[in-house]
Amino acid sequence: MGQVADSTENNWVNNRAPTWSRPYLRLSRIDRPIGTWLLLIPCWWSVLLAIASEKNGFQPYDYWIIFGCGLGAMLMRGAGCTWNDLMDKDFDALVERTKSRPLPSKQISTNSALWWMVIQAICAFFILISFNKIAILVGVFALLPATIYPFAKRVTWWPQIFLGLAFNWGALLAWVAHTGFLSYSPVFLYISGIFWTLFYDTIYAHQDKEDDVLIGIKSTALLLGNNTIKWLTAFIILSVLFYITAILSAFNADIDTTKIAISIMGALTFGGHMVWQTFHLNINDRKSCLKLFRSNRNAGLLPLVFLLVCILL
Repeated sequence: MGQVADSTENNWVNNRAPTWSRPYLRLSRIDRPIGTWLLLIPCWWSVLLAIASEKNGFQPYDYWIIFGCGLGAMLMRGAGCTWNDLMDKDFDALVERTKSRPLPSKQISTNSALWWMVIQAICAFFILISFNKIAILVGVFALLPATIYPFAKRVTWWPQIFLGLAFNWGALLAWVAHTGFLSYSPVFLYISGIFWTLFYDTIYAHQDKEDDVLIGIKSTALLLGNNTIKWLTAFIILSVLFYITAILSAFNADIDTTKIAISIMGALTFGGHMVWQTFHLNINDRKSCLKLFRSNRNAGLLPLVFLLVCILL
């Protein structure tokens, strides 16, 4: 009862969560975990690259950074989705894929949703203040792009850029949480993630393009149209190039040549997965778009395997 149209089959929210909690969990997209993965992966890219490139390597506190980023990503994604749905509830009611969400389908009231957003944000804040002072400051500034994103689709054909600014902020935060300072490497990772977001969210946006035209919502899917594959190819190239630049910036080129080579192999494997997606993409098939969008969890996890090898060397 109340299942959202694009939720994964047999998820625990629909099958096992208490009935009273399901609208809140669906509002936070707990039944659709791909967004949490996409928010979390840039955090893990960053902290593992920082660990791999330092002489001291892995430290016990890094266990908490890795776990804290995971828990924080789930909470902030939930708070962000709640904010997004509050702002978009009237639009969502007009779109086939989103009209079954808790707010437009009236499974939950606006006031209840607001309180739920605040609770999630407060819980995330308690995780944030366990990091160093600079990381706390970086984390607070993450609220700016997250707040702006729901309004971007109303005024620009490139709302995916604003999503990228919000979703990849963890690349900056996790680096600072480990090192205590900001440098070029996490900035390059951040930019790489933004182009990755442009890639996967353009695919995602093709699901709703007919509805978006009718209600006047803008997206890269509508802007790029039949030229989507060409643009996706450009996003792949730029994402991989900035990822490699982050690697080269992080490691000592005279000492860490083996680690550099292994890390670059991870970046190229990441790019290869995205290339594979473009070969299988049918922009006029909603199921194809959703399936490939979700496969970006695996794409983003691939570089982590290579970074872990570097840490173990």
